[in-house]
Amino acid sequence: MGLPQSGLWVKKLWVLLEVAVHVVVGKVLLILFPDRVKRNILAMGEKTGMTRNPHFSHDNWIPTFFSTQYFWFILKVRWQRLEDMTELGGLAPNCPVVRLSGQRCNIWDFMQGK
Repeated sequence: MGLPQSGLWVKKLWVLLEVAVHVVVGKVLLILFPDRVKRNILAMGEKTGMTRNPHFSHDNWIPTFFSTQYFWFILKVRWQRLEDMTELGGLAPNCPVVRLSGQRCNIWDFMQGK
């Protein structure tokens, strides 16, 4: 279900390159212009409300931007979004779900009562 395998791998490769370039450029900017990058990240945090939490210091989370852990997290999220996409008239993705009992399965298995 979802994208054909060859198309999916090409798109995954493209996302890998996009995320790698994003992280490398961000890391270079963080090294060259730390105050400016910090202001931009704090401005983004204002939109989400992250910076309004008094128990959540920006000194704890700004250094995590553009790290190896950040790279893998963003890559994983972007790859999952690729697999969850569908085209109009195409098959719906077989997304993972969790039953009320805590058991994990896919939507198709859930619908079949498996």
